[in-house]
Amino acid sequence: MDKSVLQAIERWPNVPAVFGWLSLSARGQWRLHPDGQAMQSSTGESISNPQILSFIDRNYACDDRHRWFFQNGPQRVYVRLDAAPWIINADNTTGALTTHTGLSVQRVKALAIDDAGHLYLETEHGYGLLIDRDLSRFIEHGTTAQGLALDAWSSQSRASTPNTTVTNLKDHWPACEQTLPLRRLATEVPIDQQLQFVANPMSDTD
Repeated sequence: MDKSVLQAIERWPNVPAVFGWLSLSARGQWRLHPDGQAMQSSTGESISNPQILSFIDRNYACDDRHRWFFQNGPQRVYVRLDAAPWIINADNTTGALTTHTGLSVQRVKALAIDDAGHLYLETEHGYGLLIDRDLSRFIEHGTTAQGLALDAWSSQSRASTPNTTVTNLKDHWPACEQTLPLRRLATEVPIDQQLQFVANPMSDTD
């Protein structure tokens, strides 16, 4: 976090947190909710000011209850996560993976996929959603333990393709382990509960 932010927290340690004013989209866009209704899934307004975006990116963090927030000076602004705490981009030229805030991903430890085909990467920063535009390029070289191409495995039914492991991604995406566990997320359990984050923090009592 910025030094000025840490100093503000020390100077004013008991400023109440706020909820419902900020969200992170599945495309990695910060969105402001001037009506304070992010908790009710309002669309909000895209933030475009580069300085504001950079400030949010640098001061984005998680508390000990797995709720993500932007530290705005002495005040925490809790974030509604439309997909995951991190949105991850894949550079097809260099193989580099980066978060929506510009953090480098050095290690991918596991993969998870939901029924809609969204792919989540477990990284040193926590779980992130691979952005949709990079999905097909990322998975095209992966091979499952059953010898299936990863894109073919993902399109088959849950019953015929249970949890597995994936190889061959590391040659193209160096942050990936040589062999990665891959699990299907349960349909009946909210994704944030399975990946250990709070998608929509609503108060200090939730």
